[in-house]
Amino acid sequence: MKINYKEIKTKSNLLSLLRLFLAIPFWFLFDNFKYDAVRYITFSLCIFGSITDILDGYLARKYNQVTEMGKIIDPLADKVAIGVIIIKLYLIGEVNSTYFLLLIGRDVIIFIGGIIVTKIVGIVLPSNIIGKITVVNIGLVILLIILNVNRNIFVFKGFYYLSIFLVFLSFIVYIYRAIEFIKKKNYGTL
Repeated sequence: MKINYKEIKTKSNLLSLLRLFLAIPFWFLFDNFKYDAVRYITFSLCIFGSITDILDGYLARKYNQVTEMGKIIDPLADKVAIGVIIIKLYLIGEVNSTYFLLLIGRDVIIFIGGIIVTKIVGIVLPSNIIGKITVVNIGLVILLIILNVNRNIFVFKGFYYLSIFLVFLSFIVYIYRAIEFIKKKNYGTL
């Protein structure tokens, strides 16, 4: 697969790049997370990042600008932004080590696996609905933590445990899809 760097100039890819660079203010905002104002600013930036994530996919499809570069930048921006947030939440004691390792481990393995599968099949595998639902659910857990919601209430626990289940489910689905794409490549049906 050859990457065409001219593809970066699409509206959707520029939005994904903007979301990628949101990791920088996220990193610094969490240094002053004890202040409510900082929590609200962080929450607002998370909402803004979520809107760009929805918008970039919409624009790519609307203007027929779905690109191989976009298939890389979009999930990379998600993984970097969520990764930075989870790392900082872990460092300041807002998430436990199990949850931290589960989320970071999943993303690292999927990222490396994605590179390997792309080299084998010659295309970037598009994201799937289970992966998107998992990211949305993890995002909801993060937003509830940022808003300092009581972690003993049913809503928080529901989203928290659902996110753990979805992490495992999405990982299994990614492995299954990778195997299917590799089989298609080997049988010449891709």
